[in-house]
Amino acid sequence: MNNPALKFATYEDLFDLPDNLVGEIIHGQLLTHPRPAPRHAVAALSLGDELVSPFQKGRGGPGGWWILVEPELHLHPNILVPDLAGWRRQRMPTMPSTAYFEIVPDWVCEILSPSTARTDRIVKLPIYAQTGVRHLWLIDPDLRTLEVYELAGQHWQLLACHQNDDSVSAVPFNAIHFSLAELWPPDDSAP
Repeated sequence: MNNPALKFATYEDLFDLPDNLVGEIIHGQLLTHPRPAPRHAVAALSLGDELVSPFQKGRGGPGGWWILVEPELHLHPNILVPDLAGWRRQRMPTMPSTAYFEIVPDWVCEILSPSTARTDRIVKLPIYAQTGVRHLWLIDPDLRTLEVYELAGQHWQLLACHQNDDSVSAVPFNAIHFSLAELWPPDDSAP
């Protein structure tokens, strides 16, 4: 980063990206990746479906959360786009009027894919920890796994690993149970 010829990305650089790319600014650099593949998209949508009714709408659960798909997080100086994120309403009572969020989420979920797994694990996880995200889930639709983490100081502590069709009740959403199998396409066969 000490190279004077290195151009730092700006928020405006994100506006010039084609619709088929997701852009993030991490440590001053513009990183892009294609929109999610089908397994990735099914896992994200299905997880959102499992969480929105009980936690956002209060149907069959405690309510009190906002759960969003691909929110744009301005965690200065970084701009990140996790697959899902959640905020307790006591911390964010109303939605912001901007197209992005400056309040650090309470929970983030990254759906791993071959093109994003390294960045998600090596680059983004430390940023989430440094900014105070309390809970983190990593889902791998190819391996059919869910890793559950909680922030301990400035580091992630692995709390649980689930796979295939395990019954899941995981913080911060441990008020409900759901089958991990709900996140995989029905015609998907186990590894």
